Amino acid sequence: MDKVMVIAGPTASGKTDLAVELALMVNGEIISADSMQIYRGMNIGTAKPAIEERRGIPHYLLDIVNPDETYSVAQFKDDALACINDIIKRGKTPIVAGGTGLYINSLVYNITFSETIADWEYREELKKMAEEQGPLVLHERLQKIDPKSAEAIHPNNTKRIIRALEVYKTTGIPISEHKDGSRRVPPSYEFLIYGLQVEREKLYQRIDQRVDKMMVKGLYDEVEELLKCGYSPKLPSLQGIGYKELISTIEGKCALSEAIDSIKTNTRRFAKRQITWFNKTEGLVWLEYSDANTWAILKLLADALNNEH
Repeated sequence: MDKVMVIAGPTASGKTDLAVELALMVNGEIISADSMQIYRGMNIGTAKPAIEERRGIPHYLLDIVNPDETYSVAQFKDDALACINDIIKRGKTPIVAGGTGLYINSLVYNITFSETIADWEYREELKKMAEEQGPLVLHERLQKIDPKSAEAIHPNNTKRIIRALEVYKTTGIPISEHKDGSRRVPPSYEFLIYGLQVEREKLYQRIDQRVDKMMVKGLYDEVEELLKCGYSPKLPSLQGIGYKELISTIEGKCALSEAIDSIKTNTRRFAKRQITWFNKTEGLVWLEYSDANTWAILKLLADALNNEH
């Protein structure tokens, strides 16, 4: 099978730069697996690579929807597979890089998502219940019918909890069983999955530095511009880290210094959740990564792509 390189890991671990360096070495092209970088006009807060940072390497699945448009995991999987197929047909090497675990799992586990499973009335009923009684009520309900999904889904992730409950009500089968069944169909490509592991204190330092750079680049202005364009602050896209905190400042709910501190704290927590997720990703190989061993890591990844089984 044709090989596809996957570079995963927590935010600020260096995935983007490493993917570009590897692409230059192996005649590769990059497919983003980042659920925030899909949005147009959201560049600084999502750490989207600027044109000059891409160094002539084509990047796919960036800037594909507006902030008020929806984009599902199923759409990502279809789009990513189409990109992979096209890249391979042209004799190039596909490199998937990003930190959205659900996106990456959909590819490497070949998870099938049925967009036809829907009960809009029940979905709205659950949304109202979450607003009035809190998300824990829904999570407890999910725990009773699908403990495997309840363990995997954070109690505050109302959207995914509602989706799991909706699938169960519609089909009578837990969403975890739908996913397990789909995994029995092997993927069409050989995915080589590597995670970048950065020493924890160093990672937190990089996160703080990144947030400071975002503010210098104009993140505050970016958020203001999105609101001026008429995008609701309640949109899921604008609930992303960096955006929701600055919206609170713009609305006069907290000082700018407080918002910046919150962005750093929330990003660190997010990085921890990403690490926990990728620890459960079957087949992922962690690589101790630092500036000092970049060349060694690049050689290891290039060799893995060239190795014939």
